[in-house]
Amino acid sequence: MIQCESVRLDKWLWFARLARSRAQAAQLCQARRLRLDGRLIDKPSAAVRPGAVLAFAQDDMVRVLRVEAVGLRRGPAPEARRLYTDLAPLTTTATAA
Repeated sequence: MIQCESVRLDKWLWFARLARSRAQAAQLCQARRLRLDGRLIDKPSAAVRPGAVLAFAQDDMVRVLRVEAVGLRRGPAPEARRLYTDLAPLTTTATAA
């Protein structure tokens, strides 16, 4: 099996199921709302490699993800989830004692 070293950001977002389509992933990149290793992204062709950190706003929170693998296809959700690690701190609800 051949493993790629990098892949286009729009493809990776689609593979990781963070965008519903490649067109939507490309629009997200062009909207300048993504940061890859701290760099503002404006092109869907930006290269993503394992170890890269991706930050973007989603709903009412900021997602920070570390790329674990580039992926070879858009697979089922469990497979897509293995392409990244969520680095955002977990929030817990404090209970009254």
